Amino acid sequence: MERREPSVARQVLLLQVLVVLVLVVTSLALATLDARRDARSNATERAVGVASTLADSPTLVAALATDTPSATIQPYAERVRADAEVDFITVMSLELIRYSHPDPEQIGKRFVGEVGNAREGEVFTQEYDGTLGPSMRAVVPVRDAGGTVVALVSVGITVASIDRSLRDDLALIAVSALLVLLAGLLGAWLVSRRLKRQTHGMGEREMTRMYEYYSAVLHAVREGLLLLDHDGRVQLVNDEARRLLDLPDDVIGRRFDDLGLAPGLVLAAQGLTTQSDDLYLAGDRLLLVSSAPAAWEGRAVGAVVTLRDHTELRAVTGELDVVRGLTESLRSQTHEAANRLHTIVSLIEMGRAEEAVDFATEELQIAQLLTDRVVGAVGDPVVAALLLGKTSEAVERGIDLTITGELPEGVEVPARDLVTVLGNLVDNAFDAVVEQPVRRVGVRLEVAGDAVRIVVGDSGPGLSEEDAARALERGWSTKASAGDPGGLGAGRGVGLALVGQVAKSHGGAVSVGRSDLGGAEFAVTLRAARVVSS
Repeated sequence: MERREPSVARQVLLLQVLVVLVLVVTSLALATLDARRDARSNATERAVGVASTLADSPTLVAALATDTPSATIQPYAERVRADAEVDFITVMSLELIRYSHPDPEQIGKRFVGEVGNAREGEVFTQEYDGTLGPSMRAVVPVRDAGGTVVALVSVGITVASIDRSLRDDLALIAVSALLVLLAGLLGAWLVSRRLKRQTHGMGEREMTRMYEYYSAVLHAVREGLLLLDHDGRVQLVNDEARRLLDLPDDVIGRRFDDLGLAPGLVLAAQGLTTQSDDLYLAGDRLLLVSSAPAAWEGRAVGAVVTLRDHTELRAVTGELDVVRGLTESLRSQTHEAANRLHTIVSLIEMGRAEEAVDFATEELQIAQLLTDRVVGAVGDPVVAALLLGKTSEAVERGIDLTITGELPEGVEVPARDLVTVLGNLVDNAFDAVVEQPVRRVGVRLEVAGDAVRIVVGDSGPGLSEEDAARALERGWSTKASAGDPGGLGAGRGVGLALVGQVAKSHGGAVSVGRSDLGGAEFAVTLRAARVVSS
């Protein structure tokens, strides 16, 4: 079994502990050297101070003028040595013969060590290994009343004494270093603990592989992918999502509701409304949106949103719906033709041939008149077939459908877009009047300059100002059902959104108002169109 690599948090902890140890040990060594240097410097300064004070003493100068200087100088120097806490005080002649020494047996003997230029009246300091061992010593001249150098005073502090006092200082330094070490280790542990939570205990190679796979998958999938945090800010977006939503380059970190997208799409993306393959309009695209809350170890971290372009598929589906409508119209017409044929046969069997001929001729003239009128008004055969189918459907549902104006051949608007607009508006008008006592729907076709205008009105209940303002939003519909009282079920509210999309793609607009028939009226203008002369 492959051994699992140490986590990034553990590696960082070990590195931090190593760094803290190196810093503390280095600091302790430097502090020790500095303390040792300072201790010896301070000892030298103290020796110079004691020696200078003793050299200026009148008692010492007076004793040097007597026949037995040691009798006075030795006890006096020992008292000063004890009070000043130095290791030795030696008073000597200019010939370096001792008048005093901590060891009385050394009195009268020659001073061991150098005196430098102290005989010339200057202060001399050195570290020297004398009779008491290595010491830091100072030699100061003694002057008489006339300023003549008559003797020398040497004061020393042994290195052993200096090291004993240094050990006390080093103990304090060691305690401080230990406290710093413990504080550093505690800080490293806290940082490691936080890092472990943030990296989920993964190692660096594991994190590298995860990032590489994540980046590869992110750019390879053909669906748009968005990740939002719990504050609704975009944390991840792939190339397809940028294309579908026309997102700016600096979208990462921005709030999703500040990007100018449709409110319904924003709510779906933020996970406030759970969505699974629902349709939303974004610019001139119809998107299939799925969203789900994202969680890690039971903690909500945001939402995951997937986007698929449904524009082309929806257009093809709309054309299929038109074909289905035409098929249904043909079915109803076939049924009606069969009834009429039975009527004609029955009249012939009853010996009333003339009445059978009149009946057949009249029905044929009515059907031909309707066909001629529609085909004459609409040059595009697909749109004409749609209106003929809607006319048959209107007859079957008991609706009075009137078609006025004309849409001549050569209008540079794709038949697919015209079918989308007319099909959805007429279907909505039929649904609006089907339960009304007066069922009337009017379609008006106009071409003016570079614009095609399609107006569909009905005798239904109409729309309030609030409903009219929301009519083109995806998800808005007045077609409520028992299980969908708000009219927001799957597939509802998409038709008008598609109409708005077609109008926008042709540089036009959709307006909602009150029809002369008493209900709602939708007027669609498709610009950048012109009539081609035949």
